[in-house]
Amino acid sequence: KYTKFSISYYWINSLGQKTSIYHRLENVPIPPGKENKTATIPYDHTITSLANTSSTGTYYCDVKWDDIQIMGKGVFVLARDTAYVETFYVWEILTTLTVLLAVLSITATALLLWKRK
Repeated sequence: KYTKFSISYYWINSLGQKTSIYHRLENVPIPPGKENKTATIPYDHTITSLANTSSTGTYYCDVKWDDIQIMGKGVFVLARDTAYVETFYVWEILTTLTVLLAVLSITATALLLWKRK
């Protein structure tokens, strides 16, 4: 009864719309001596590349038998544009400020020493 099942992969976008990605039917034979025992079989599915930033959403898989459906917890994927670059000006500002303070400090020290003479 439980050797025939279907596996579905889909995603739900931020608007709650469900989009199917992949679906397949499985028929797993039971090896001799393994009847009436629980078995775990891993199935992997790789999403090669996301179409665009609108591919952001939660991705799920579910398995359906005749009378049972089990759904995974889902994985949230945030898709960003390939040209997106985070800019951090903090280090540039700190470096500029440090150099400026060093130059002013050296100048002030030179002026104090020059005035003493």
